[in-house]
Amino acid sequence: MACRGSAVRIRYAPPFHGRRPAQGFVNLLPNPMLTGHDLALACAEAANELKAEDVRIFDLRGISTLTDFMVVCSGNSLPHLKAIVREVEGSVREKGSDPALHTEGKAASRWVVIDFIDVMVHVLDEEFREHYALESLWGDAKELAWNDQNED
Repeated sequence: MACRGSAVRIRYAPPFHGRRPAQGFVNLLPNPMLTGHDLALACAEAANELKAEDVRIFDLRGISTLTDFMVVCSGNSLPHLKAIVREVEGSVREKGSDPALHTEGKAASRWVVIDFIDVMVHVLDEEFREHYALESLWGDAKELAWNDQNED
């Protein structure tokens, strides 16, 4: 805070997904930001709530400079893909995190990528997921166990 006469000014910088604001800045948001790990878990849980198939989380820290975590899941129809994307974006907002920086693709394209910077969520049609095999592309990444059915 800096005082100038009788007015008090608060310098503000938007938070960046769990990273601390620069020194001298105050985070004015009511909820603390989710860490990348917590954000990945929130995305996976949101997709799972809408019965997304084979939801998996991969830790890409030290492997990729694009993102820290990748969530991959499948939907079985275009309306299902739309609903999964909507649920993931809405759930993350409800938990107090920033909205996605960018969403690429539409359900009609059968592959949607939601970019939260620290986490990228891939929602694919089952056929596309089988064809592009993202899991094998990132074969060096550690898969995170996040629910009872997904143990390491």
